[in-house]
Amino acid sequence: MERQMSTRKPTHPGAILREDVIPELGISISAAAEALRISRQMLHKILNETAPITPEMAVRLGKFCGNGPEIWLRMQQARDLWEAQQKLADEIKKIPTAKAAA
Repeated sequence: MERQMSTRKPTHPGAILREDVIPELGISISAAAEALRISRQMLHKILNETAPITPEMAVRLGKFCGNGPEIWLRMQQARDLWEAQQKLADEIKKIPTAKAAA
């Protein structure tokens, strides 16, 4: 059974950090970057949604937020998969779905 592609682009994890996490903590971006032990520039790229959450960053965010790395990777994976499906939609339509011989 083929899955329907969502028309809504999944939220970038950086938007969650920018809109929810950092304001809720009441800290500056510089303080968050320092706590994460990354550069302020790297955090800005994530917050501006121009850099993805890597597994290493997910481990840092999971520790910092106390919710584990998996949630951060799942959010990034959902976004990456959605973008790939959008980019390849026309090409994918041309690929047949293989069926096992009876």
